Order: sequence, then structure tokens, then C-alpha cells
Amino acid sequence: MKTKNILSILIILVFSGFSNAQNLQSLIDEALANNPKIKQFELQYKRVSEKVNEVNTLPNTNIGVGYFVSEPETRTGAQRFKVSVNQMLPWFGTISSREDYVSSLADAKFEDITIAKRQLIASVSTSYYNLYTIKAKQQVLTENINLLKTYETMALTSVEVGKASAVDVLRLQMRQNDLNQSKAVLQQQFLAEQTAFNKLLSRDKNTAINVVQELEIPLEDKTINADSLQFHPEILKYDKLYQSVEKSELLNQKESSPMIGFGLDYVNVAQRTDMNFSDNGKDIVMPMVSLSIPIFNKKYKSKTKQNEIQQEEFNSQKQDRFNKLETLLDKAINDRISARIIYNTQSENLKQAKNAETILVKSYETGTIDFNDILDIQELQLKFQLNQIKAVQNYYEQSAIINYLIQ
Repeated sequence: MKTKNILSILIILVFSGFSNAQNLQSLIDEALANNPKIKQFELQYKRVSEKVNEVNTLPNTNIGVGYFVSEPETRTGAQRFKVSVNQMLPWFGTISSREDYVSSLADAKFEDITIAKRQLIASVSTSYYNLYTIKAKQQVLTENINLLKTYETMALTSVEVGKASAVDVLRLQMRQNDLNQSKAVLQQQFLAEQTAFNKLLSRDKNTAINVVQELEIPLEDKTINADSLQFHPEILKYDKLYQSVEKSELLNQKESSPMIGFGLDYVNVAQRTDMNFSDNGKDIVMPMVSLSIPIFNKKYKSKTKQNEIQQEEFNSQKQDRFNKLETLLDKAINDRISARIIYNTQSENLKQAKNAETILVKSYETGTIDFNDILDIQELQLKFQLNQIKAVQNYYEQSAIINYLIQ
């Protein structure tokens, strides 16, 4: 068999590009539109926002009706029944303070939507890269299985002319069995990952996913602005929670102020029959003004203290979360650099392995081929190829983390 026929088996990957592959961005858009967790946070935000209408109200109007079982006699007549109406009004600005407080809570809840969307994008991307990795490994295994079949044919020919042992053929066949086993296991892993991916998009678990056939590490990475980390929604959420406590304290101060009440009492008076005078049977109308003063205001002072403590708590949580995100970003950046280094090293190793393989194949023409060396080179080549695929996967997974942090 000629050398060019042997080497042609090594190039089986077809660069069909993205023609039949599903674009990752369109899949992300589908996930954002259908994911139930996003809808859950959006509904929570709508519910909290609706509370603005709930607090934009006055206290209940008190209406009382009384009937005099024993009618008290007055100069103008007997009192028969009494009707009272009373309306308490909160201190000036209290209602608007309530609205501001609830609005601040809604603003903080809105950040949950942004965080959930970023997390979903990262999850969809990571799962997509996992699917790509499994498919790429399967393709590499197929290449190596075909290559081993070619070597098996060569070995059988060598056995016939007494230049190789039947043991060499068996070794090649056992190696093929191992690779077929690995390929079958990868297929099961693909199906499991496909289910996870489809569920992120809220669709049937058996929906077929067509991933790109090749991902390459770009020559250069985009510049990363680490300062933008301070504007991450996980950090902004603590700022808005802090502001909500400020609004809560303003509301607390307003609620510690007096409440003013306005009312009206109406008393129905019956006419006297034993005499006649100008105000005989005249009803009683009595406007009233009341004042509710929180003399015992210990609870408002306690609320102020609680708000101060909660603000300190949010500041501590914000700093702790920022430190963790900064650490995560730094790790992702360095891991992505490491992935590029590993990829380049494995590319160089793979070139050298192919050169060694070429030398071994050429030696077949002289009848001096060593099939043990062939297997050793094949195993090394497979190792380098799988390491390359893993490096590409790691590069894009770290990129997904970086995008989550600073996009």
C-alpha cells in the first residue's frame, strides 16, 4: 500500500463549517425566551412592582352606626341613633415614602432577572461546548479506528509473507475494540448532555442538536476590562438593596410622625310632642379632628438601629461577593491562557507524532515495520488529539465565565 493512501486516512474531519450547525446565539435567544427560571424572576419583579399600587392608599375609613336602646332625652328631643365617620391621614410624605421604598425593592429584584439571564447564557454555552467536545472526540476516535483498520490490513499482509506475527494483528484488533468502546460510551454521554441542553431551552429532551464540527482558538484574545466587574449585576444588587434600606429608614421616620384624623358624628334627634320651640327635633352634627401621636416610639428607634445594621451587612456581603467574582475572573483569565499554551504544545506534539508515523509507514515499503511502534505512536497521537480538544473546550468554557463576569 502506498504511503499517500495511508496518510489520507488521517484527514477525515470534513470542514463543513456552520452550514448544518445550529448557531449558538440563536440557541441562547431561544433559552432566554422560554426558560422557566427567567419567567419566574420576571413574575416576581412584576409582583413586587405591583405593590406600589398597594401602598399608595390611605388607611381604612371608619364608619360606625349606633342605635340608642334607651333613648337619652335632651332639651331638643330624644336621641335615636348615631352615625360616625372618621378618616386618619398619615403624615405628609408618608405615602410617597412607601412608594419609594417598594420601588427600590423592585429595582433590586430586577437585578435577579439580569443575573439569571447571564447565568443561563453561561450554562447554555458550557453545555454547547460539552456537546462539541464529545462530538469532536467521537470524530477523532473514528479517525483512529479507521487508521487501525488500515494497519490491520498491513499486518495481515505482513503475516502472509512472514514479516509479522498474528499477535500483532490481535493487538491491533484489541486496540480497535477499546476505541469502539470509548466511542459508544461517548455517545451515551452525548445523549445525557443533549437532554440537559434541551431542558435549558425548555424543549423536548430528544430534540437533535447539531453543533459546529470545528472550534478554533483565536489568534488573540479581546482586551478584558476588569474594572467593569464593579458594575456586575451581582454587585449592583447589593447597591440597590442598600438603597432600599435608606428608603426604609425614610419611611420609618415618616411613620414615627403623628397621624391626623378628620371625622363627623351625626345624631338623629326626635321631636318633642309636649312642647313646641324653634330647635325642636334638631339633629346634631359634630365635625371632629383627632391626632394619633406615637408617644411610645421604641419600635421606631429599634427599626432605625436595624436599618443601620442591615446596611453594614449589605456592605460586607457586597465586598465578599466582589472578592469572589474578582478571584473567579482572574482564575478564568489564567485558565484560558493555560488552555492556549496546552493547545499549542499539543499541536507541536501532534506534528511530531505524524512525522514519526510517516517514517514508520515508509519503512513498511522496506519490510521493516514494527507494529508495536505503530501502536505506541497511534496512542500518543490519540492522546495529543484528545488533549487538543480538551484545551479548546476549556478555552471556550473560560471565555463563557469571563463573558458572564464582564459582558
